[in-house]
Amino acid sequence: MAQHDLIPHLFRTEFSKITAVLCKHFGIEHIEVAEDIAGDTFLSACETWGFRGIPANPTAWLYSVAKNKARNRIQRDQLFAEKIAPHLKHAPPETPEADIDLSDKNITDSQLQMLFAVCHPSVSTEAQIGLALRVLCGFGLDEIADAFLTNKETIHKRLVRAKEKLRLEKVKIALPGADEISNRLETVLTTLYLLFNEGYYSESRDVLLRNDLCLEAMRLTYLLLENPQTNQPPVRALLALMCFHASRFDARKNENGEIILYQDQDETRWNHELIARGAYFLNEAAQGDNISKYHLEAGIAYWHTIKADTKEKWENILHLYNRLLVMQYSPIAALNRTYALSKVQGAAAAIAEAEKLQLTGNHFYFTLLGELYREVDTDKAGMNFQKAYLLAKTTTDRSIIQAKIDTL
Repeated sequence: MAQHDLIPHLFRTEFSKITAVLCKHFGIEHIEVAEDIAGDTFLSACETWGFRGIPANPTAWLYSVAKNKARNRIQRDQLFAEKIAPHLKHAPPETPEADIDLSDKNITDSQLQMLFAVCHPSVSTEAQIGLALRVLCGFGLDEIADAFLTNKETIHKRLVRAKEKLRLEKVKIALPGADEISNRLETVLTTLYLLFNEGYYSESRDVLLRNDLCLEAMRLTYLLLENPQTNQPPVRALLALMCFHASRFDARKNENGEIILYQDQDETRWNHELIARGAYFLNEAAQGDNISKYHLEAGIAYWHTIKADTKEKWENILHLYNRLLVMQYSPIAALNRTYALSKVQGAAAAIAEAEKLQLTGNHFYFTLLGELYREVDTDKAGMNFQKAYLLAKTTTDRSIIQAKIDTL
C-alpha cells in the first residue's frame, strides 16, 4: 500500500486506539492532550516516511513514536511541577507515570472504558455520538459535520462543551461497577444504535462515510461482546440488528445515491454472510428472560432478510411491531406497523390505523397513505403522494415520490 493510502488508513484504525490509551493514562480532563499527541504522531509519520520510506511495521512505529511523545510531555510536566510550580500560588498538577501501555489488551480495555466515559448521562445524546466518532472512531470534524448534516464550527462547539462537561463531572475512564453497569449500558447501546442509524439512514452522498459510520458502530458494539461484564443479551441483539441492516447496504442505493425501495432491491446483492452472522447473534441473544427493544427490532429485521412475500412473514413482523409499541411507543414504528398490517389484514384496515396517527408533518406518513390508497382510490393516492412530495426534504426522496406519482 502506497504512503498516500497507508497513512489515512492507519489514521482511521490507530488514531482512536492511541487516543483512548493516552486519555485513560492522562485522565479525561486532558483529552485534548491525548488527541494532540496522537495527531502529532501521524504528522511525524507524514514527515518521516516521505524521506526514509515506510517502516517494516508501520503500526509498531506509530506506537513507539506516540509513547516517546507522551513521555516527553510527562517529563515536561514533571519539570514544571518540581522547578516552577513551588514558586507559584496554586498547587502543582499531578503527573502521571511515564510508562504507556499500548498492548492489544490495554487498547481494547481503554476503548471500552472510554466508550462508557463519553456516554456519561451528563452529556447530550448528540454530543455522545460526536465524541464517540472523534475519540473512538478517529473521524475528523469535517466528517462528523457531514454525518450530522451541519457545519464544522457547530460540531467543534458541541465537542468542546461535552469535554468540559466530562471535566466538571470528573468522569473516570473505567467500567462502572457491577451494580451500575446495566443502567449505564443502556445509554451506551442507545449511542451505538443512533451512531449506526446516522450511517444507515444518512442523506450524505458519501457512500464511504456512510459505510464507515455503520462499521464503526458495529466494531464498538463488538467490543462490548468481548468483555464478560458487558456481554449481555441486549448487546447481542443490537449487533444482530446491525448485521441484518448492513447486509442490505449495497442493495439499497444505486450508483447515483438514490434509494432503492425494499421490494425493488436485488436480493443477490445482499450480504448473506452478514445475514448468517446476524442470525447467530440473535440466537445468542435469546438467552435469559428479558426482552429488549433491540430483540424485537432485530426480529423484524430478520424477517426482512427473507424476500418472499409470505403470510407467515408479515404476521410475525406485525406481532413484533405490536410488542415493540407496547414496550416503547414510537410514531415511526407505529407507521411502519401499518404497512405490515396492510399485508395481513388488507389496505382498508391499514388506512384506518394510519390515519389515526395524524403525522401530518412527516412525508413518510403521506407516502405510506399514498401506497395504501393505491389499491382503493387512485385520486386519494395521488393527493397523498403530492403532500409527501411537498414535505420531502431531499432530492432523493422527491424523486422516489415523483416516480410513484408517475405510475398512478
